[in-house]
Amino acid sequence: MKMRLAALIAAVVLPALAFAVPAHADGQHPYTLIDPGTFGGPQSFLNLPAVPLTGPGGLLGTADTTIHDARYPNFNPFVVGFADPYLVHAFSWKGGHLRDLGALPGNNSSAVFEVNSGGAGAGMSTTAATDPNTGWPADNAVIFKNGRVINLGTLPGGYESQANDINDRGQVSGFASNGTPDQYSMLDWGTQARSFIWQNGNMQDIGTLGGPDAVSTTLNASGQITGQSYTNATANAATGVPTTDPFLWQRGHMLDLGTLGGTYGLANWLNDAGEVVGQSNLADDQTAHPFLWKDGKMTDLGTLGGPYGFANWISEHGDVAGAAQTASQAFHAFLWRHGTMTDLRPTGAAPWAFASGVNDSGQVVGHDADTQGQELAAVLWAGGHGYDLNALIAPSRLHLVTAYYIDDHGDIVGRGALPNGDQRAFLLVRNPSVPLPSGPSSAWPLPATGPVDNSAAAVLARHAAQHGGLAAAIRQLRQEAAFQRHA
Repeated sequence: MKMRLAALIAAVVLPALAFAVPAHADGQHPYTLIDPGTFGGPQSFLNLPAVPLTGPGGLLGTADTTIHDARYPNFNPFVVGFADPYLVHAFSWKGGHLRDLGALPGNNSSAVFEVNSGGAGAGMSTTAATDPNTGWPADNAVIFKNGRVINLGTLPGGYESQANDINDRGQVSGFASNGTPDQYSMLDWGTQARSFIWQNGNMQDIGTLGGPDAVSTTLNASGQITGQSYTNATANAATGVPTTDPFLWQRGHMLDLGTLGGTYGLANWLNDAGEVVGQSNLADDQTAHPFLWKDGKMTDLGTLGGPYGFANWISEHGDVAGAAQTASQAFHAFLWRHGTMTDLRPTGAAPWAFASGVNDSGQVVGHDADTQGQELAAVLWAGGHGYDLNALIAPSRLHLVTAYYIDDHGDIVGRGALPNGDQRAFLLVRNPSVPLPSGPSSAWPLPATGPVDNSAAAVLARHAAQHGGLAAAIRQLRQEAAFQRHA
């Protein structure tokens, strides 16, 4: 698991407004829940896909301030994923202290995705400009460093950019718009969306696989970047968009990873060994399977008996987590390791389950869901059992609805809902003195549910199961600019 992060050096320290921030581990439960709080507003969020931990006990995210967003309800969906009447600021939390990382000058919001071991963070901030192609407040990629918010700008002619990742080499990856009109804009910007690498003050467009657009997913420690790119500019009848292949960029060259026979594939994660996982349509473009790309070969990981599946994460040891349909068409989470896919069933009476992350010990996190994609409860699968995480912590007002990330210490990051529906990012700190139950935990009551998961994989999954097939889902992804998992 990537552990190349350190605590951010922050500009401002504010008191954490939270209902509970324990100063020490809970000695009676396997996990201690930490709500990092906010900057006075009601909600906090995660910025995904990313590595949201800064090492043991640290957390990255975005939180509401008390400052009204002067441009609400005209908002940029890439900051937090939905309209919020307050400005939100990127934060770093550690040891009970919530640090405001700031934003670009003015009435602006910000988000942070990762930090490196030198304390530099990669993220984004809205700006005073309005993108004439979208009508949104324009956002720019930024670095948070030494108390400063440094604007990385955009590609020539563009208004938008976002920095998703930063490694210990100081390389930053992300994507940006340019000034070239594009009717098939991957991010619905009206212009081409291009991936970039930023280093030593220079933002470089890393190119495409032959089409107009390429959107990166993540960057690893050695400077490899993965994502997806159009291979041409002609829409396919089956999907409504040009052929889209996952790519791996390294040493100045973009490699086409191919597909499993179809015309649409997504790269969802990359480990430091250069192994890529995601999902790819099959030859008829009517369904898709999870894939692992390794040593120049794309492997179809199969499903749990049904037609559709996707892979969300790969650990440094090569374990893969995701979800796939069973023979009954239900979605179950899976762990793929050593060539075998293990069915990770929902806890309690939930019909569906999805896995988001896996650590090097093979522990998997995700969530139970209903058949509409509504998140019901955060879940841990470990030792052959599935656990509703709400049953592994002291009773709390915060209902844990989904878990996104687990590190090699067993610490977990996810999202919860308060009784009034407000969202909060959470950190669960593992208490090693309290073992996990020997059997599955009892399903916790569900007083609140989370929002619908609008990650690319989940949108495709819902449509594959219920609606107009993958073509309708792909059109929705472009229309909603949902290639990136939103908080």
